[in-house]
Amino acid sequence: MYNIREVQKDIWWVGASDRRLQLFENAYATPDGMSYNNYLILDDKTCLMDGIDDAVSRQFFDNLTKALDGRELDYMVVQHMEPDHCSCIPELLRRYPKLKIVGSQKAIQMIGQFYHIDVDSIVVKEKDTLELGHHTLTFYTAAMVHWPEVIVSFDSSTGTLFSADAFGAFGAMSGNIFADEVDWEHDWKDEARRYYANIVGKYGVQTTALLRKLEALDVKMLLPLHAHLWRKDLNIITDLYKSWASYTPEKKSVAIFYGSVYGHTGNAADILSMKLAELGIRDVKVYDVSKTEVSYLVSTAFEYSTLVFASATYNAEIFDNMHTLLTDLKNHNLSGRTVGIIENGSWALSAKKKMTELLGTMKNMTLLEPMISITSSVDENTLAGLDDLAKALAESVKV
Repeated sequence: MYNIREVQKDIWWVGASDRRLQLFENAYATPDGMSYNNYLILDDKTCLMDGIDDAVSRQFFDNLTKALDGRELDYMVVQHMEPDHCSCIPELLRRYPKLKIVGSQKAIQMIGQFYHIDVDSIVVKEKDTLELGHHTLTFYTAAMVHWPEVIVSFDSSTGTLFSADAFGAFGAMSGNIFADEVDWEHDWKDEARRYYANIVGKYGVQTTALLRKLEALDVKMLLPLHAHLWRKDLNIITDLYKSWASYTPEKKSVAIFYGSVYGHTGNAADILSMKLAELGIRDVKVYDVSKTEVSYLVSTAFEYSTLVFASATYNAEIFDNMHTLLTDLKNHNLSGRTVGIIENGSWALSAKKKMTELLGTMKNMTLLEPMISITSSVDENTLAGLDDLAKALAESVKV
């Protein structure tokens, strides 16, 4: 049975949510599932804005059939060619053989790569337009936000921006598809940051370039491909994107990440957190990198100004899950953080050297002294060092 909603004059939401999904892109934990948005414009010509994932395609086709109400589907704009938005293309072409596919040259190429079909296509470039009747779409390239073929589309008649994967979040929606219908900052901001940091985070320069293009448009509504639609207070999400894209931390505080085999490195992390609290630092967070899925850790690193990495030495290397986190942060181009280092080892201390080398490949990372070395477990000498490190961290936060 169909489940649709008119979100703007002549524009219908025809998407769906998948609450069974455990891993988005088979990589990122989605305990609350995932939402997939797409939109149908009903004008002199009909136009579908992106497709949907196979997992919810039955719901989508019920929705599309109802919204079209017997009309043909004239156009499909492919803003982003990832299969979670495009796996329905072959079935769409079977149902609507006169359908024209609109997208960038790279998107049309990728349709052939994924589905081995030829399509009746219209290739669009920067500021090209598509006339639908009362609605005219103008296209803007958004390469690497977060794939190379991406475009976004602006409907000048309503001020609606179809923003592809920009401004999305993890999580299935529950009827309240507009951000102003939920307590977004309390319940959804963290998932929006986690989505941005892990999916788009590497491409801050490209995201900033797209944001500058959008500043020249009179955008009244943001319609992303995942999570909530924005019709009010658009600055909430766009200001966050400006911060995230420039790697500017939201919170002046300390996040401590530890990798511990038998608990001694974790003990040092907890002691350090207490010392920071005694120095007046609020909102300190401590994470066991073996327990918390790495996408949450990446999100927190984007959020916090000051980070501590505490790692056991493991096979003369960084503890495995800590190495994964640090590599992920490097691969997502995190920069401009103040960092404390703690290592532990019983016979061959090398984690500190390896961590500083890896952090040295990242931009504008300030490594604090002292760097703490623990031999097996915390002792009185370690406590004195943790005192000094806590003071250095607190000073950096308070600047």
